[in-house]
Amino acid sequence: MDLLRRIDRDAERWLLLTFYVMLVATMAVEVIRRELFSYSSIWGEEIVRYSFIYLAWIGAAAAVKERAHIRIDVIMHYLPPRPKALLYIFGDLVMFAVAVIALYWSFETVHVSAKFGSVTDGLRVSKVWFLMAVPLGFALIIWRLLQSFVRDLRSLRDGTPVFQGDTLFD
Repeated sequence: MDLLRRIDRDAERWLLLTFYVMLVATMAVEVIRRELFSYSSIWGEEIVRYSFIYLAWIGAAAAVKERAHIRIDVIMHYLPPRPKALLYIFGDLVMFAVAVIALYWSFETVHVSAKFGSVTDGLRVSKVWFLMAVPLGFALIIWRLLQSFVRDLRSLRDGTPVFQGDTLFD
């Protein structure tokens, strides 16, 4: 049980770190190869591109978890706890509906790629592994939204301040 809590707490953080290190290391190797040896590979550019795609989608889920997405929240500073919780729940419901629809349609691209066996140009790996970044990202977003609903409903029931996440600027 402790392992599951730790995965729930740190999964995005570790995935983001992994993909970021892979992106930076590959890019550094490719720059050195290009500048010193006048040679570059097609697979290096692919690794950087697909790492960035995974970074974006996993980062979106992490931002939902921490309520760190950009938003205009001036009105939130003037609301008492219950209306504030209701407003957050409404926003999360809208985002949840969009994420469910997007998750459904994102599998279409994965399905077509699997059906026709498309592979990447340089790595010669099935594109399914890279196209799965989008459905995986939306699935993580849905999971984090469900957790947010539970947290906000608890705040609404108890009348406690709703979790607002960290602010970028004060």
